[in-house]
Amino acid sequence: MDNMPGMQMLSPPPHTTMTPANGAQHIHDLSTTMTHMTFYWGKNSEILFSGWPGTRTGMYAVALIVVFVISILVEWLSSCCGRIKGEDSGHNKLCNCLIRTILYGARVALAYLVMLAIMSFNVGVLIVAVAGHAFGFFVFGSGVLQKDNGSDKGFSHNSNC
Repeated sequence: MDNMPGMQMLSPPPHTTMTPANGAQHIHDLSTTMTHMTFYWGKNSEILFSGWPGTRTGMYAVALIVVFVISILVEWLSSCCGRIKGEDSGHNKLCNCLIRTILYGARVALAYLVMLAIMSFNVGVLIVAVAGHAFGFFVFGSGVLQKDNGSDKGFSHNSNC
């Protein structure tokens, strides 16, 4: 390609140096900061936090459990938001709207955490996230565990919330 004008190959960038406020120089090796950009199997990954779970098998299992539980919590919060109904009176309506807004914010924050965990491109994380959402929907959203006594209208103190 060197014979074709405008088609020169660019060389990769050199290792970068950064100078912090105290004047010390740190050289970063680009090979240690590379992240996966395709799905892969393996326990050696970083999920949500730098260095976590790392290369320890037990910590990888803990990370998968955390993602699974957060996915279930997202579905539980979705179920709770749908059960709180606004009433016509001013004070109760305001309280219900505030509660629904707080629950919605918590649900969105947890859903973004699950999304960021999936962006580690680890297949195990993807599987437990989908399984957690599916299990959470089965328990809280499908109605399989609800008693059919007609109390499903409005907010019930006996609900799963």
